[in-house]
Amino acid sequence: MAELNLNGRTKVKTLKAEFKKNWNATLRVYNGSRFADDDATLASIRQGDAKGGEFKVAGNIKVGNFEDKMKEIFGVKVQVANPDDTKLSDNDITISAAGKE
Repeated sequence: MAELNLNGRTKVKTLKAEFKKNWNATLRVYNGSRFADDDATLASIRQGDAKGGEFKVAGNIKVGNFEDKMKEIFGVKVQVANPDDTKLSDNDITISAAGKE
């Protein structure tokens, strides 16, 4: 099963590429209300008082839980979308299932 290890030094473009490679879903990463710069690190776009740390992502995590954890750990808003990035995925499906929509 595919896994993704994240920390504050992870670049946005790396996160999006690895997410797509592992689960075929699109990941939208935001810096405030705008899309984050691909060369930014997760730590550099942190919002609020998130502490940072490490997060190991597996394909069986639900979309809503993944989005919440990214906000909690890194202070970064993300949204999971279908493979061609035309609609957001339902929060109650797994990120693996999101890549098959």
